[in-house]
Amino acid sequence: MRKQIESIYLINGGVAGLVGVTCVFPIDLAKTRLQNQQGVQVYKGMLDCLAKTIHSEGYFGCYRGAAVNLTLVTPEKAIKLAANDVFRQKLSKDGRLPLWGEVLAGCGAGTCQVVVTTPMEMLKIQLQDAGRIAAQRTQGPARTATATAPSLVNPASAQQSPPQRPSATGITVQLLKTHGLAGLYRGAGATLMRDVPFSMIYFPLFANLNALGRGSNSDMQGRAPFWQSFVAGCTAGSIAAIAVTPLDVIKTRIQTLQKGEGEDTYKGIIDCTRRIMKREGPSAFLKGATCRALVIAPLFGIAQGVYFLGVGEAALGLLG
Repeated sequence: MRKQIESIYLINGGVAGLVGVTCVFPIDLAKTRLQNQQGVQVYKGMLDCLAKTIHSEGYFGCYRGAAVNLTLVTPEKAIKLAANDVFRQKLSKDGRLPLWGEVLAGCGAGTCQVVVTTPMEMLKIQLQDAGRIAAQRTQGPARTATATAPSLVNPASAQQSPPQRPSATGITVQLLKTHGLAGLYRGAGATLMRDVPFSMIYFPLFANLNALGRGSNSDMQGRAPFWQSFVAGCTAGSIAAIAVTPLDVIKTRIQTLQKGEGEDTYKGIIDCTRRIMKREGPSAFLKGATCRALVIAPLFGIAQGVYFLGVGEAALGLLG
């Protein structure tokens, strides 16, 4: 029975993650690029970022780094959703779970998922941001200086082909060689700092919003209707996403290895926070907030919808 439950979590989490990532990944790419802008402002907003990405990199440029997400999102979502369910069961007493228990279960789920989330985000960010760095080099002052001083340019180097875009395999091998396994967990503290509060907000909020649909509108199993679960997931996801956007900005900046012209390198969470506040002001901590809400809302709405529909149970033949 336990193996069946674990398989259900894996299938439901995997399907939800794969469908969700495919639908919203271009917006997530825009979020990463907007959050990393410090000096040269290549993009004016989400739509401008997507338009310029498609123009310079093609439609599939919007899915740069998606392979990493699609590979690791199954265990990530399975761990997150399953851990929350397990913690809720353990903390329940007589079938009832107080609010502090819901928050604690969310905290446990957010902590558990970091094992997979950190390396996944680390690799994804490098691939997503490569296009922004390349675009910045064509617009930045370095290009102008080079154009006005051709005598300083080595003719041999001028004929070299542009650098190849990084690959997830190449980045992984390089990090393991130079920093060991710890290289893939750069920014783990910042990831934990983002994901734990997110889960502490999301899961209790979803549970209470979803409970509003129970009663006269519930099905034979006492569950809220599908639309209620979907809307509850979208609403809770967007609220939690916006709430932790400042932490997401810090995490993205710390995990970005290749910096553009004049961009800061950070020593840690405190140093990153201080430098952003000093150079860019408080508003920088909300960069990509709209994108993040547009990514997380459907992602968790789809996830809760998949759980409601019992995709994992159907796949294992447990539904009558």
